[in-house]
Amino acid sequence: MSSDLIVIGAGPAGLACAVTAADAGLAVTLVDANLRPGGQFWRHGAPHVPSAHGRGHHGWRTFTHLRARLAHHVGTGRIAALPATHAWMVEPIAGDGDPAGFRVHVTPSADASAARTPGGPGPGSTRALEARQLAVCAGAYDRQLPIPGWDLPGVMAAGGVQAVVKTTGTAPGRRAVIAGTGPFLLPVAAGLSDAGARVLAVCEANDPRRWAPHAHRLAAAPEKLLEGAQYAAAFARHRVPYRPRTVVTRALGRDRLEAVEIARVDARGAVLPGTSRQIDCDLLALGWGFTPLLELPLSLGAETRLDADGSLVLEVDDAGRTSVPGLLAAGESTGVGGAALALAEGLRIGRTAARGPVPAGSARRIGRLRAFAEAMHRAHPLPESWPDLLEEDTIVCRCEEVGAEEIRAARRELEGLDIRSAKSFTRAGMGWCQGRECALAVGCLTARGGRPGAEALAAAGRRPLSAPVTLGALASLGQPEGPADPSDDTLVPARTPPIGPAPTTGPAPAALPDREDPA
Repeated sequence: MSSDLIVIGAGPAGLACAVTAADAGLAVTLVDANLRPGGQFWRHGAPHVPSAHGRGHHGWRTFTHLRARLAHHVGTGRIAALPATHAWMVEPIAGDGDPAGFRVHVTPSADASAARTPGGPGPGSTRALEARQLAVCAGAYDRQLPIPGWDLPGVMAAGGVQAVVKTTGTAPGRRAVIAGTGPFLLPVAAGLSDAGARVLAVCEANDPRRWAPHAHRLAAAPEKLLEGAQYAAAFARHRVPYRPRTVVTRALGRDRLEAVEIARVDARGAVLPGTSRQIDCDLLALGWGFTPLLELPLSLGAETRLDADGSLVLEVDDAGRTSVPGLLAAGESTGVGGAALALAEGLRIGRTAARGPVPAGSARRIGRLRAFAEAMHRAHPLPESWPDLLEEDTIVCRCEEVGAEEIRAARRELEGLDIRSAKSFTRAGMGWCQGRECALAVGCLTARGGRPGAEALAAAGRRPLSAPVTLGALASLGQPEGPADPSDDTLVPARTPPIGPAPTTGPAPAALPDREDPA
């Protein structure tokens, strides 16, 4: 085995897992598609961008502490860090009964042109890593629901908007409307305002009074109340209108977004007659929560369940173990719940990988944060009536340009149509994203009751390849790996991303206490 543990993802969960396992003496390989550690939550740009120095981030002190511990273990050789690297396929290594370990195939990501890491794969190539245990901390991506006009330039996912602001320090538009549901709309609006955009409205599809039955969950998470107060102050400072029980019903424009139509809705999300109005804008950020990246664990046969928000998540026990022996999971993979929960679960599986006990305080903290996440999902559900907004020619699958009526017609003609069969008959989900954006919408349009079940989502998310790879990389599978060519400059570290400052010798930075809250 090349290491004791492979960790996929260097966000809060992956960082916490990797350094905790390395602290306990394990040899760890950390794989991440981004150039710098931190994931989407601690995403930061060039040195001149404020976010690179912690501005606009929660828990920045926690990140710098984890980064210093990572740098220490990289310097001593305990952790092999592979930034700008995609894990595109994983397979079990056969053993007596249970798998003896895992083989993870990796290839350069889109950021690989800026960094060449010793031991990492060169451009267009692949490499296999092996370890006795595998930790999946791959995070999540924006969950999207189509509306008429959402394929216009200027309409973006809320997470994408935040990524632009954090990476460049600039706003992708001057006059913005933010719509969808959930607390994530608040930091997106605050970030756009700080970047110089004028936020004309934040349209929340649900009623804030839905939190009333879950007030005790809020009281158990005072740090979340503090965050809410900070965003309220930012809204007041920038005069951002917050409109509950309001949705964007259509995006308007010729060659790009020029305006949006908004309307008030009832408790089911149905538009109330006479409440529509138009807002001129050049940016629409749509955010309906997040859904985990599960292609790799699904390919191993890991058991799943539906979370409170209807997303497919991994089933894990109290130690973070999945149903596949040796496969661990933390963070959004086990249910979207934010950075604080991801960090706590990452610490947990780091100890589990090292065969150490999970402290009682850590277990209580995870339980409290998980309960808060469930309350959040129940207070911000997807509107039941959102399909009523779709017109016949509304694009549902943007990759293949499949409209809503094509999917509805297939459902009328074919008994038992689901996400997978709709892909075969309509091509929805056959494009570049392989259904990541449209699977939920297609599932809602084809499922009885309007919501796809765990089995349908698992079938749609089970893919042999989780990232694009070259035919040459596929052809090299099963071939013996020869020694690296010394003349091949693709293995020379040109501009390896900084992960310090931290000493490469001497004692490692102290581990964070279990009570530490990064967010």
